[in-house]
Amino acid sequence: MNRFVLGLKKEDFHVTEEGQEQTISNFSGEDAPLSVGLVFDTSGSMDLKMRTSRQAAIQFLKTMNPQDEAFLVQFSDKAELAAGFTNQMPDIEKKLMEVKPGGLTAMLDAAEMALQEMKKAKNPRKAIVIVSDGGDNNSKYSATQIQSLVREADVQIYAMGVFEPSIFPGMSLREVSGPRLLSELAEQTGGRAFSASDPNDLPSVAARVGIELRNQYVLAYSPKNGNKDGKYRKVEVKVTAPAGIPAVKARWRLGYYAPAQ
Repeated sequence: MNRFVLGLKKEDFHVTEEGQEQTISNFSGEDAPLSVGLVFDTSGSMDLKMRTSRQAAIQFLKTMNPQDEAFLVQFSDKAELAAGFTNQMPDIEKKLMEVKPGGLTAMLDAAEMALQEMKKAKNPRKAIVIVSDGGDNNSKYSATQIQSLVREADVQIYAMGVFEPSIFPGMSLREVSGPRLLSELAEQTGGRAFSASDPNDLPSVAARVGIELRNQYVLAYSPKNGNKDGKYRKVEVKVTAPAGIPAVKARWRLGYYAPAQ
């Protein structure tokens, strides 16, 4: 019913890897500290959406706890690390208030920069939140390269998409496919892509992303396949809803690369 399901127990979950049932060794639902990368679109296409997009990003930062940390990557023609990891959210808010829109959209390059910066994270739970209209038209990296990097990284990706309500003449193929790309990146990592054709919906979307990051179950298991073959392994999570609860839907990271040595 599009609501979070609280109070589930370990025995309500079943995890399989490449079709083989796994034994869940640890289970928790606590609010663990977060390391977050905010990836913010400052390109010319965001001009009329900039005020509400900025408000949405700041709204999201207000959901952060004192033990959380965040960094800011801004992008237009190229990606730029505007603020490295900090637990002082006002510092990032200040950078956002200085933004002036202009230029093309190097969203994939910004995602790559965020994935690299996330390697410095102190907290075990990591997420990248992308605020963009999704229309990449100036990146060196390709969608395939970024999807590969995302599969390797232990990071959830959330997207707040500010999309045109309809396709109009002159839009490039990359701009048209932008929303789908953001959705695919999010799904791969167990995150979610939210879209807003009306920029005024963005602040409520931002609040929802913040709440969602705070309401997650963490399952741990040691793979029964101990081979260090470096191969990608598909993971599936099923949930058996307790009596009296309607059917539930789970989202999870779709897989991981086994160690190569």
